[in-house]
Amino acid sequence: MLGMILAEATGLGVMGACLGAAIAAIGAGIGIGKIGAAAMEAIARQPESAGDIRSNMIVIAALVEGVALFAVIVCMLSIF
Repeated sequence: MLGMILAEATGLGVMGACLGAAIAAIGAGIGIGKIGAAAMEAIARQPESAGDIRSNMIVIAALVEGVALFAVIVCMLSIF
């Protein structure tokens, strides 16, 4: 009986970790999409500052991706 309860709890933990990793990846995708859209709109409004906008966009997208990677790793480590 106790073994079955532990197996169910472990299964729920793994499912929760996978769900957390999926939410982190989806959130990063949405965030990077919004960053790209805002940067393209800003470049369309001021084409002369395209280089500055593009470099800032890349830095911010890298930070968002880093946070998402950290969240996915934490979720995967929670399985073990």
